[in-house]
Amino acid sequence: MDAEISLRVDGVQRRLTVDTRTSLLDALRERLGVMGPKKGCDHGQCGACTVLLDGRRVNSCLALAVAQDGRAVTTVEGLADGQDLHPVQRSFVGHDAFQCGYCTPGQICSAVGMLAEARAGWPSAVTGEAADPYGPVELSAAEIRERMSGNLCRCGAYTHIVSAIGEAAR
Repeated sequence: MDAEISLRVDGVQRRLTVDTRTSLLDALRERLGVMGPKKGCDHGQCGACTVLLDGRRVNSCLALAVAQDGRAVTTVEGLADGQDLHPVQRSFVGHDAFQCGYCTPGQICSAVGMLAEARAGWPSAVTGEAADPYGPVELSAAEIRERMSGNLCRCGAYTHIVSAIGEAAR
Protein backbone atom coordinates (compact mmCIF):
# COMPACT_ATOMS: atom_id res chain seq x y z
CA MET A 1 0.00 0.00 0.00
CA ASP A 2 1.34 3.43 -0.95
CA ALA A 3 0.82 6.79 0.73
CA GLU A 4 1.60 10.31 -0.38
CA ILE A 5 3.58 12.31 2.17
CA SER A 6 5.13 15.72 2.45
CA LEU A 7 8.43 16.37 4.19
CA ARG A 8 10.48 19.53 4.61
CA VAL A 9 13.98 18.16 3.95
CA ASP A 10 16.86 20.53 4.64
CA GLY A 11 14.51 23.48 4.25
CA VAL A 12 12.90 22.35 0.99
CA GLN A 13 9.32 21.07 0.87
CA ARG A 14 9.20 17.66 -0.84
CA ARG A 15 6.21 15.49 -1.79
CA LEU A 16 6.59 11.81 -2.52
CA THR A 17 4.67 8.58 -2.63
CA VAL A 18 6.08 5.81 -0.47
CA ASP A 19 5.20 2.26 0.40
CA THR A 20 3.87 2.42 3.97
CA ARG A 21 6.70 0.08 5.06
CA THR A 22 9.47 2.42 3.80
CA SER A 23 11.84 3.74 6.43
CA LEU A 24 12.64 7.44 6.56
CA LEU A 25 16.25 6.53 5.74
CA ASP A 26 15.25 4.70 2.55
CA ALA A 27 12.89 7.52 1.53
CA LEU A 28 15.67 10.07 1.97
CA ARG A 29 18.36 8.09 0.16
CA GLU A 30 16.46 6.13 -2.49
CA ARG A 31 13.56 8.45 -3.28
CA LEU A 32 14.99 11.92 -2.62
CA GLY A 33 18.70 11.38 -3.31
CA VAL A 34 19.83 12.70 0.07
CA MET A 35 23.04 10.75 0.67
CA GLY A 36 24.25 12.11 4.04
CA PRO A 37 22.42 9.64 6.28
CA LYS A 38 24.08 6.25 5.88
CA LYS A 39 22.69 2.74 6.17
CA GLY A 40 24.97 1.02 8.64
CA CYS A 41 23.22 -1.64 10.68
CA ASP A 42 19.60 -0.95 9.64
CA HIS A 43 18.62 -1.83 13.23
CA GLY A 44 19.11 1.49 15.08
CA GLN A 45 22.30 0.36 16.78
CA CYS A 46 25.07 2.28 14.99
CA GLY A 47 23.74 5.83 14.53
CA ALA A 48 25.06 6.28 10.97
CA CYS A 49 21.53 7.19 9.85
CA THR A 50 20.92 9.87 12.51
CA VAL A 51 18.99 12.93 11.31
CA LEU A 52 17.15 15.71 13.11
CA LEU A 53 13.38 15.36 12.98
CA ASP A 54 11.75 18.63 14.01
CA GLY A 55 15.08 19.41 15.72
CA ARG A 56 15.39 16.14 17.67
CA ARG A 57 17.81 13.38 16.78
CA VAL A 58 16.30 10.21 15.37
CA ASN A 59 17.64 6.98 13.89
CA SER A 60 16.03 7.31 10.47
CA CYS A 61 16.33 3.57 9.79
CA LEU A 62 13.77 2.95 12.56
CA ALA A 63 11.28 5.69 11.63
CA LEU A 64 8.60 4.94 9.07
CA ALA A 65 8.49 7.66 6.41
CA VAL A 66 4.69 7.65 6.33
CA ALA A 67 4.59 8.55 10.05
CA GLN A 68 6.69 11.67 9.40
CA ASP A 69 4.21 13.36 7.06
CA GLY A 70 4.39 17.15 7.48
CA ARG A 71 7.55 17.11 9.59
CA ALA A 72 10.92 18.79 9.07
CA VAL A 73 13.98 16.61 8.49
CA THR A 74 17.48 18.06 8.76
CA THR A 75 20.41 16.04 7.49
CA VAL A 76 24.09 16.91 7.60
CA GLU A 77 23.60 18.59 4.21
CA GLY A 78 21.04 20.97 5.71
CA LEU A 79 23.10 22.14 8.70
CA ALA A 80 25.35 24.53 6.79
CA ASP A 81 24.19 28.02 5.86
CA GLY A 82 25.22 28.09 2.21
CA GLN A 83 29.03 27.84 2.20
CA ASP A 84 29.15 28.63 5.94
CA LEU A 85 29.55 25.37 7.87
CA HIS A 86 27.60 24.75 11.06
CA PRO A 87 29.84 25.18 14.15
CA VAL A 88 29.79 21.42 14.79
CA GLN A 89 30.82 20.73 11.19
CA ARG A 90 33.67 23.27 11.47
CA SER A 91 34.79 21.72 14.74
CA PHE A 92 34.79 18.19 13.27
CA VAL A 93 37.02 19.41 10.44
CA GLY A 94 39.28 21.35 12.81
CA HIS A 95 39.73 18.39 15.15
CA ASP A 96 40.08 15.79 12.38
CA ALA A 97 37.14 13.99 14.00
CA PHE A 98 36.70 11.47 11.20
CA GLN A 99 38.75 8.93 9.33
CA CYS A 100 36.78 7.05 6.71
CA GLY A 101 33.87 9.49 7.16
CA TYR A 102 31.09 6.92 6.93
CA CYS A 103 29.69 7.67 10.39
CA THR A 104 30.46 11.40 10.27
CA PRO A 105 27.07 12.66 9.00
CA GLY A 106 25.25 10.73 11.74
CA GLN A 107 27.82 11.79 14.36
CA ILE A 108 27.41 15.46 13.41
CA CYS A 109 23.59 15.37 13.38
CA SER A 110 23.59 13.52 16.69
CA ALA A 111 26.01 16.06 18.19
CA VAL A 112 23.80 18.97 17.09
CA GLY A 113 20.75 17.31 18.65
CA MET A 114 22.67 16.36 21.78
CA LEU A 115 23.92 19.91 22.29
CA ALA A 116 20.32 21.17 22.12
CA GLU A 117 19.26 18.54 24.67
CA ALA A 118 22.08 19.59 27.04
CA ARG A 119 21.19 23.30 26.66
CA ALA A 120 17.59 22.40 27.55
CA GLY A 121 18.79 20.69 30.73
CA TRP A 122 18.01 17.11 29.77
CA PRO A 123 20.02 14.83 32.08
CA SER A 124 21.93 11.71 31.11
CA ALA A 125 23.15 8.73 33.13
CA VAL A 126 26.33 10.73 33.81
CA THR A 127 24.71 14.06 34.72
CA GLY A 128 24.00 13.07 38.30
CA GLU A 129 21.74 14.64 40.86
CA ALA A 130 23.86 17.78 41.36
CA ALA A 131 22.75 19.22 38.03
CA ASP A 132 20.19 22.01 37.83
CA PRO A 133 17.10 20.29 36.36
CA TYR A 134 16.08 23.55 34.66
CA GLY A 135 19.41 24.73 33.30
CA PRO A 136 22.02 23.68 30.79
CA VAL A 137 24.16 20.64 31.53
CA GLU A 138 27.93 21.05 31.77
CA LEU A 139 29.38 18.93 29.00
CA SER A 140 32.41 17.14 30.38
CA ALA A 141 34.15 14.54 28.21
CA ALA A 142 32.32 11.80 30.15
CA GLU A 143 28.98 13.56 29.58
CA ILE A 144 29.66 13.87 25.84
CA ARG A 145 30.70 10.22 25.56
CA GLU A 146 27.53 9.08 27.36
CA ARG A 147 25.25 11.24 25.23
CA MET A 148 26.93 10.14 21.98
CA SER A 149 27.06 6.44 22.93
CA GLY A 150 24.47 5.51 20.30
CA ASN A 151 26.80 6.60 17.48
CA LEU A 152 29.52 4.13 16.62
CA CYS A 153 32.75 4.84 14.74
CA ARG A 154 34.43 1.80 13.25
CA CYS A 155 37.69 3.74 12.81
CA GLY A 156 37.90 4.68 16.48
CA ALA A 157 38.06 8.48 16.09
CA TYR A 158 36.23 8.91 19.40
CA THR A 159 38.90 11.06 21.09
CA HIS A 160 38.74 13.60 18.27
CA ILE A 161 34.93 13.43 18.12
CA VAL A 162 34.62 14.21 21.84
CA SER A 163 37.12 17.09 21.50
CA ALA A 164 35.24 18.50 18.49
CA ILE A 165 31.89 18.39 20.28
CA GLY A 166 33.42 19.92 23.42
CA GLU A 167 34.77 22.83 21.38
CA ALA A 168 31.48 23.32 19.54
CA ALA A 169 29.64 23.34 22.89
CA ARG A 170 31.81 26.20 24.10
